[in-house]
Formats: sequence, C-alpha cells, structure tokens
Amino acid sequence: MKKGILLLSSIIFLFGCTSNSSKSGLRKIAFVDAFEDATLAQAKQGFYDALKQNGFEDKKNIDIVYSNAQNSIPTLIQGINYAISQKVELIATNATLPTITTAQREKTIPIFMMVSSSPKMAGLTDHSGNPPGNLFGVYEDLNYIDTSIAIIKTLKPSVKKLAAIYNQSEPQSVDAYNRIVAQSKALGIELEVLPANNSAETQLIVESLLAKKVDAFFALPDNTVFASFETILQSCNKAGVPVFTSEAGLVKRGAVAAYGADLYKWGFQAGEQAAAYLKDPNIKTLKPELVKVRKRVFNAQAAAKFGIQVGEGFEEVK
Repeated sequence: MKKGILLLSSIIFLFGCTSNSSKSGLRKIAFVDAFEDATLAQAKQGFYDALKQNGFEDKKNIDIVYSNAQNSIPTLIQGINYAISQKVELIATNATLPTITTAQREKTIPIFMMVSSSPKMAGLTDHSGNPPGNLFGVYEDLNYIDTSIAIIKTLKPSVKKLAAIYNQSEPQSVDAYNRIVAQSKALGIELEVLPANNSAETQLIVESLLAKKVDAFFALPDNTVFASFETILQSCNKAGVPVFTSEAGLVKRGAVAAYGADLYKWGFQAGEQAAAYLKDPNIKTLKPELVKVRKRVFNAQAAAKFGIQVGEGFEEVK
C-alpha cells in the first residue's frame, strides 16, 4: 500500500505541477527528458531559447507540459501518456530513449527529437528506410566518433591502452562501441571495454577497467555515461587517467577534449524546427536533420591536470 502511495505521489510530482499551472487559452506542447543531467540540460535550454526567440514562451503563450523520466522506463511511459492525454500540439524528446519510446507509442502528434541517434540507428525506419511520418528534429550519426578517437592520439601520443563502458540495451551505445573498436584498431590502440547497463554499477566496472593499467578513458554517447559521468571522472582522476569523449557537454563537466555536437545548439536547432511548426502546422519542409554544429573543444583545467598541451583549432569550454 505504501509503495502505491509513493508511486502516486511521484506521478503527481512529475506531471501534476505543469497541469495545475496551465492557463486557459495557452497552446500546449510537451517536453520529455530522459533524466536529470547537466549535459541534457544544455539541449533543453537551447530548445526553450529557440522557442522564445521565435515568439513562444512558457506560461505566456504556450504551456510546456514537462516530464522527466528519472532514468525509469515506467516513468518515461507515464510521462509520454500524460502528454498525449493533454492533447499537446507537439512532443519534444531529449535523448534517444525518449525518442524511441514516444515514436513507438504515438503516430500522429509531431515529435521533435534532440541528443538522439539517427532514426535508422534507433531502429525507427521502415523496410524502405523511411522514418515515421511524425518524427522531426535533429539527430547525430557516428562519423564524429572517429575524429574524437583520433584526437586522443594527437593530444596524448603515449596512449596505448584505452578503456570504455557501454550500455548493451541502447542502440546508439552499441553502435558507438562498434565504432570505437574499429577506430582504435586502426590507430593501434588496445581497447578494454565492459558493459554497464545502469549507473549503480558504473563505479565498480570503471575501477575494474582502471586496474588494467589503461592510459586513458573514453566516455561514449551513452545515457549511463551521462548519468554517472561525475563518478567516472572521480575514479579516473584518482587513478591519474585522463577522460576523453565525443560529447562537448561532457568536456564542460570535466573531460579533457572532444570533437562533438554543441548540445545547446543541438537543442536550439530542434527548437527552431518546433517553432516553425507552431507558426505553420501545415508546413511541409520539416524532416529529421543532421546536427549542424560540431567543434573541437577542451577543458583547460582538465588538460593542465594531465600536462596535455592543446594547440590551435580547439575552443575552450568554461
């Protein structure tokens, strides 16, 4: 009985606040987050800012029905179902799992994805390779991961053994894992990888990898990595092992360097699409599109900690 009360309380907390604050006459849209995360928060802010710059502001002329799945599939489904029940005009999905889950459950309401792998990689295309007709927004492919691995050898040529974790249940994580296996082999880097399917087990798995005397750690584009990055970073720093990544948002959180999408601009790009739809629901030019802004970034404090000299062509994140 107590568990039922707690679950009901959680649902009210996650979804009830938005509903109670809804004002008559406001157009409703939904935003579904995968979990609380500083990296995903950058994309969310970009999305909201793009809407605002295009004349759509929460609680002024739109009502954003916000939900956060807290890394829980049942909670994610509840949030999506609640948004649908509110008859929202569109659903924004932040990260791959909310995109997949929403696209599987809703075939009419437009979905605007961000921080997501391509529809093909996410398993959302039909036998002809076409994405769902209601799926829009911005995705990333995996070509940038090759550059991110190459950056490691550029900035720290002594790296011979690289560690990583990946989530076996996430399509984009498995695809990224396959990519770093091939690229590491091409660069003559030995790879030590273990699966980690939830953040609770991350620390033990990372420490077992560090015990193999690796020279660097690579943080993949993975929800488990995003959710437990500070734990990964703390263990690696303690062991004297620099962390590299393909995600600019993780560099801001303490990784040394990356070549990847700017998460804020990724969300902003998706927000511009959503704003175009709100201005004209009959618009025919929208489609899933590749993220536009990628860049080489570095964290000066992290680089200095490991004596890594970063040359021209990199932008410092603060």
